[in-house]
Amino acid sequence: MKKLLGLFAIVMIGSSAMAQTGPKIEFKKETIDYGTVAKGEDNGLRVFEFKNTGDSPLVISDVKSSCGCTVPTRPTEPIAPGKTGVIEVQYNMNPGTINKTITVTSNAVNKQDGMIPLKITGNVIVKEEVNLLEKKKAMPSS
Repeated sequence: MKKLLGLFAIVMIGSSAMAQTGPKIEFKKETIDYGTVAKGEDNGLRVFEFKNTGDSPLVISDVKSSCGCTVPTRPTEPIAPGKTGVIEVQYNMNPGTINKTITVTSNAVNKQDGMIPLKITGNVIVKEEVNLLEKKKAMPSS
C-alpha cells in the first residue's frame, strides 16, 4: 500500500511539473494586412490585440520593429490573467510594399523564449491628383 501511495505521489508531482503554469499570450491575429492604401488617406496606425490566457500576470518587456519606418507601442503595465491588451503599430506610409516584422518579448511560457514575431503587410500607393484646370483644357468644347 505504501508503495502504491508513493508511486501515486510521484506521478502527481511529475504531471504537475509538466503543466505549463504562468502567463500565456494569445493574439487575435499575428499578421495584419493593410491591403492597398493611398498615402495621405490612411494614418498607418494598426492594433494587435492579445489576451493573457495563463494564470499569472503577463509582462511585455520589449517590442522592436525590423526598421525605423514602423513604430510599435507596448503596454507598460502587466496584463492580468484573463485580461486583454494591445500593441499599437504606426507605419510611416512610405509608398511601396509593406513587409515588416515586429518582435514582442514577454514572459509568456507558451512561446519559445517568450518571443512572438508579428507581421504587417500591404501596399502603399500614391494617389494620382487630377488638376481640374488641366482636365478642363483637355475636354473638348461644345
